[in-house]
Amino acid sequence: MPEAQLDRFMFNVVIQYLSEDDEVTVVTQTTGTETRTPSRILSGPDILQFQELARQVVIAEEIARYTVRLVSASRPSKEGGAAGGFEFIEKWVKWGAGLRGSQAIVRGAKARALMHGRYHVSVKDVQALAKPILRHRIMTNFYAESERINSDVVIDRLIEAVPVPKSGM
Repeated sequence: MPEAQLDRFMFNVVIQYLSEDDEVTVVTQTTGTETRTPSRILSGPDILQFQELARQVVIAEEIARYTVRLVSASRPSKEGGAAGGFEFIEKWVKWGAGLRGSQAIVRGAKARALMHGRYHVSVKDVQALAKPILRHRIMTNFYAESERINSDVVIDRLIEAVPVPKSGM
């Protein structure tokens, strides 16, 4: 898919192969005569209510700024130098994440905070979601590919390099 279309997906989750035992379980359960009918767990209104609840989770301005700085740091400078950014971004990144990346991280971080029983976003929420949300939004260049550097490596470096707010944890 073109980058503009990939950007509309919130997550790019990497799924590993199943273990042999898990794969045998799936194979035997899906190739037999038994059919299962899925049961409804949530209704449409339930989902909308959860979405509204997640929107109400608080994010401190300093954590929102950290998120924006993390995402914007993924973009190479227009001049081609590392004056405003990081040298590794200039070296490895052809195209960085845009505004939708920041929005997706904040939305995901709010939902993650709720799932962990909190009503506020922490830096850890932002960092935990950086890879699945940004990996398909950061395009590495040929030089990075030749060094076997992918977007996950770039994101790890960004998390190390972008200063964390003092009260964000």
